[in-house]
Amino acid sequence: MSVFLGLAIAMASLLGGFAAMGGHVAVLLQPWEFVIVFGIAFGTFVVANPLKVVFDTGRAILEAITNSTPKRKEYLDVLGLLYTIMREFRAKGRNEVEPHIENPEDSVIFQQYKSVANNPALRDFICDYFRILIVSNARPHEIESLMDEELMTRMRDQMKPYLALSLQAESLPAIGIVAAVLGVVKAMGAIDQSPAILGGLIGAALVGTFAGIFSSYAIVGPMANKVKSVREKKGRLYVIVKQTLLAFMNGAAPQIALEHGRKTISEIDRPTIDEVESQTMVGPVGGAAEGTVHEMPQKGAA
Repeated sequence: MSVFLGLAIAMASLLGGFAAMGGHVAVLLQPWEFVIVFGIAFGTFVVANPLKVVFDTGRAILEAITNSTPKRKEYLDVLGLLYTIMREFRAKGRNEVEPHIENPEDSVIFQQYKSVANNPALRDFICDYFRILIVSNARPHEIESLMDEELMTRMRDQMKPYLALSLQAESLPAIGIVAAVLGVVKAMGAIDQSPAILGGLIGAALVGTFAGIFSSYAIVGPMANKVKSVREKKGRLYVIVKQTLLAFMNGAAPQIALEHGRKTISEIDRPTIDEVESQTMVGPVGGAAEGTVHEMPQKGAA
């Protein structure tokens, strides 16, 4: 995993360089300095953020460590599901599509695309806007405005762990100074001791400053950026749905509407046109379920 690899490189460079300069690595083992720094940091983090954000930050860090970003199969599942529903909508009408939208948990269409069916937030996002399409005559620009507002709200919520970690990274150097000051206070209590003992106490105090600065710039700050990157990529699935549905609402054929969604995927992850056509013609692995439409026009067809 890239997170562990990066941390291993940083720690090896830190400890290896310190040892090569003649430093004694054991000097850095000052557990109570680390307790002060990280204990204060965690306490202030809890003070500064609602508990929901605290727990969501834990989830976000786990997502970052495991690089839990959408894979090509997930992009294909979203495109395949949208294509199937749009074809059903055009071929059979609103009444035939409505049961799938109202009860996606029992829908044979949704069950074909497990990554969407197992993602309640994304599934509900898709169903909400197909439901609007079924029950109202809202104009596309009105739906687009509503989608933009929802996506903005969602992304703001998803970015709260990133903002919380970034703020904590900024505060850690100062917290390290607090730990160092406490260590110096302790050292001043032993001012009558030998220079060797006094030097050891001052050195131990400075480990607090080191811990605060290192954890800020080498651990928490980079982790915050990783969280941001992962959460932004997860949000890309919603943009695919938005662009595809808007194109469909504006009269584009399902095949063309899919292109509007496919083009929003980053080039490094974007499935090819042939991959998308294969997915929409034959459905996900295991074949199409009975009663759904998977036939697709040939290239160049309307």
